[in-house]
Amino acid sequence: MLVADGYDEAVLGVARRCSQPDLIAYDVEKIIEILMTRDDMTYEDAVEFFDFNIAGAWVGEETPIFIHKMTIEEVTA
Repeated sequence: MLVADGYDEAVLGVARRCSQPDLIAYDVEKIIEILMTRDDMTYEDAVEFFDFNIAGAWVGEETPIFIHKMTIEEVTA
């Protein structure tokens, strides 16, 4: 499993799918908070940085996954 360096506090756990490698799962909002606090970014800058540089970085089959926490109502709306 590959690790997104500097975001240990945002780890939710390990995601598993049948016949696929396990992946580290990260909380997107926690990563945004880390960027805002650690790197003194605005919310908008942190979201843009996350989208382009973190979520948008494919580093192979073990690339971590990034989760937007939602309720079932939010997901199915």
